[in-house]
Amino acid sequence: MEVTDPVSAPDAEGRPRRTTRRFPLFTRDTARPEGGGRAAPGDAPAPARQWPILLVLALVALGLLLTALDNFRLGTLLIGVALLAGGALRWLLPDVGMLAVRSRFTDIVTYGALGSAIVLLALMVQPDPLLEIPFLKDTLHFTVSN
Repeated sequence: MEVTDPVSAPDAEGRPRRTTRRFPLFTRDTARPEGGGRAAPGDAPAPARQWPILLVLALVALGLLLTALDNFRLGTLLIGVALLAGGALRWLLPDVGMLAVRSRFTDIVTYGALGSAIVLLALMVQPDPLLEIPFLKDTLHFTVSN
């Protein structure tokens, strides 16, 4: 059976049914994000199916451990790099498992913005910052002095 009416859509069995443009009162399910399928075949063990998020989480855990062991700059730098790697994996791989949270574009922008901010802050941390942005120092002095 073919659906020709623009207001009808097929149900689970393929029969056309009338639909409305209103949102349902109760949501029965949610759509999986684009790329939210398994990152490895279904017969692979569970950790192998979710390797992208496990890689990002392992790098973040290592960064937190380094931070706790009093190596703040390297630890936070590793956390930022882990988020940037998550954005790169989301961009390059068609299926990334649980690393896919939202749409591909939103995930890439979110991982990239947060990762970049953390990396920049890690490079600017005192004492002896590796990156100095002069207008930020002037802005801080202006806001504090007035």
